[in-house]
Amino acid sequence: MKKILFAATAALAITSCTSDLSNLNGNVKAPEAVPAGALFANATMGFFDYASVQNVNQNNLRLWAQHWTQCTYVDESNFMLDDRDANGATFTRMYVTVIRDCEEARKALLDVVASPEEIASSTAAIEVMEVLAYMFLVDLFGDVPYTDALSETNVPTYDDDASIYADLLARLDVASSDLSGMSSFGSSDIIYGGDAASWKMAANSLMLRMAIRMIDIDPANAKMYGEKAIASGVFASSSDDMRLFYSSAPPHTHPMWETLVQSGRTDYIASNTLADVMNANMDPRRATYFRNLDSVGNITAAPHGLQSDYYQFSQPGDAMEDPTWSHAAISSVEVEFLLAHAAVAGWAGAGDAATHYDAGVTGSIVEWGGSAADAATYLAQTGVAFDAATAAAQIGTEKWVAMYSNASEAYNTARQYNLTMSVAATAGTVTPARYSYPLDEYSLNTVNVNAAGDKFGGDDTFSKIFWDL
Repeated sequence: MKKILFAATAALAITSCTSDLSNLNGNVKAPEAVPAGALFANATMGFFDYASVQNVNQNNLRLWAQHWTQCTYVDESNFMLDDRDANGATFTRMYVTVIRDCEEARKALLDVVASPEEIASSTAAIEVMEVLAYMFLVDLFGDVPYTDALSETNVPTYDDDASIYADLLARLDVASSDLSGMSSFGSSDIIYGGDAASWKMAANSLMLRMAIRMIDIDPANAKMYGEKAIASGVFASSSDDMRLFYSSAPPHTHPMWETLVQSGRTDYIASNTLADVMNANMDPRRATYFRNLDSVGNITAAPHGLQSDYYQFSQPGDAMEDPTWSHAAISSVEVEFLLAHAAVAGWAGAGDAATHYDAGVTGSIVEWGGSAADAATYLAQTGVAFDAATAAAQIGTEKWVAMYSNASEAYNTARQYNLTMSVAATAGTVTPARYSYPLDEYSLNTVNVNAAGDKFGGDDTFSKIFWDL
């Protein structure tokens, strides 16, 4: 975030005596206390801006999910991290902006005049945002600072990834119980406008995501939390989504508008990995995911990680150039796929797997401008129609395609379901399994980051985190 420093020179003339000069000690241009609502809004915006953007200096997960590839400068499509410090940018954004501001907002609630219920709901909403940030970090890196993350130490230890997940689930469980009525944030809650019932559904939906994520490594706890989330209420329609809507003019436009339009650059085209799947299934989303299709409506894609001519291939679609485009941290479409997996696993309350699978696909197609009829035609195809014998591969593939605008979740889905990824042209390898730790950590927190890296084969990007079996 840009920081603006204000400098002012003041001349003080005292024309009368006073016994109280304490007001002269305050800096009126730098308030000593930032309101809880402003801190919560900044944390929320910080997360959504980061999670929604494709920017080589920040977030390259659209490239790691192999939805897009680059044209000229292809390092990031070949999974290089250190030159631009995208891994360090992730640490900075999640810890310095999102998590820190969540903690400061929690402290600032002590000064808010509101009912106990409103304070409890505000605190719980902060918990949900903070858990979301930690989940983002764990899913991407594995072990990360957690217990010491907000302490005074400059050398925090790294906690075990599975242990962090366990604690995050417990925190979501408590937050869900505390959410009712309205929070004290009002319009400072830029997602739900203070509606605690919506935050409750968001907490439960994130709990379901985490439960499904760990289903293969800890099936008992996954089932317990998953069933609890379902019983307490997860997203049921797109109106429930944990979604931020952006504005038509800077500085609050969608970050992808800045990447694709304001920058004036032509950097990104369709990756063959996604295009091959969508073309083979005659996916009705092809014309909205990308433009410049071929004469029969197929995506023209470049081999992943190969230098290519921008104008020879399909480019990101017009929707992503809309400054008011929205971003969902978790959506009802994703929840339908999670419920389909839960139903296959036999979890109580999950319902019918095929019904949820169809609803996830249909919801995504409609979200991207298609109709229910388009979805029905697509779902009727052999290989797309739900088949219990191939349920895992189908759920994983369709969720990965549907998460086109949620790149981190597309990347997580590709890993969880072991989807086939193309071998990147320059790197000569498929997508890695995790981010390596930031270089700054090796300079400033050497002992602890080395200990964490040792768990992952010397900080190997192909060493898997705990839920990735």
